[in-house]
Amino acid sequence: MSAKTKIALVQMQCGTDPAANMAKAIARIRDAAKQGAQIVCLPELFRSQYFCQVEDHANFALAEEIPGPSTAELETVSRECGVVIVASLFEKRGAGVYHNTAAIIDADGQYLGKYRKMHIPDDPSYYEKFYFAPGDLGFQAWPTQHGKIGVCVCWDQWYPESARLTALRGAQILFYPTAIGWHPREKEKYGTAQYSAWETMQRSHAIANGCYVAAINRVGHEAPAGGDGIEFWGQSFIVAPNGEIIAKGSLDRAEIVTAEIEWDRVDEHRTHWPFLRDRRIDAYSGIEQRLID
Repeated sequence: MSAKTKIALVQMQCGTDPAANMAKAIARIRDAAKQGAQIVCLPELFRSQYFCQVEDHANFALAEEIPGPSTAELETVSRECGVVIVASLFEKRGAGVYHNTAAIIDADGQYLGKYRKMHIPDDPSYYEKFYFAPGDLGFQAWPTQHGKIGVCVCWDQWYPESARLTALRGAQILFYPTAIGWHPREKEKYGTAQYSAWETMQRSHAIANGCYVAAINRVGHEAPAGGDGIEFWGQSFIVAPNGEIIAKGSLDRAEIVTAEIEWDRVDEHRTHWPFLRDRRIDAYSGIEQRLID
């Protein structure tokens, strides 16, 4: 592995046609590779609009096996372009059991494995518990040809435990495929604070774990069932181990956000700010409980 790796986040707008979304994503992966990217990450559930705004059994038809047809397509482009791909997909595990899953494909087109989203939200317009069973594969890291990476998905990014356990598995960069935005009626009152909280959490994960963090979002307004819908706020970004934002996308444009990762910075940060060394692992009993009475 080289001392530096260029990563790319595909910030895209997703339409109603899965095939068109896949074609768009593959075109963006090729564009990123032409720009020198070696790891490319797509946003959460990029093959469709964010269908979890409504509870509709018809949406289960969007799911597929992993590995399956989508990973096969992505393995081909990965092999052709020599890039690692992180792709968030709707997984059909079996009849009645579905997951929000990220597939990891190495730069030679080899399927390395998958991560199933562990934390499943249930909020207005984010009715994910209707669709997804909680992940059961744990927090993982994959040694790819271009670096050791960890992957969690969207709601996972609010939990320090997710970032910590993924980092302890050896991840030097955490990728978070995401679909996050504003309820239009709430934007004026809460919008700035909501976005600030999202950004602050990702920067804190980078600092506390001495690693890079990449949050990948979609853009555009989606209202698949009518009503107000969600205005996705884009602004995909990449954070260095010291919490510095080194690349950031726009609020409303589809684009490729890139940055160069210097792997030595992970070792340097973990050495100079030795949070992992000074953890009191003997005193953390109770963290696995919901509450401590």
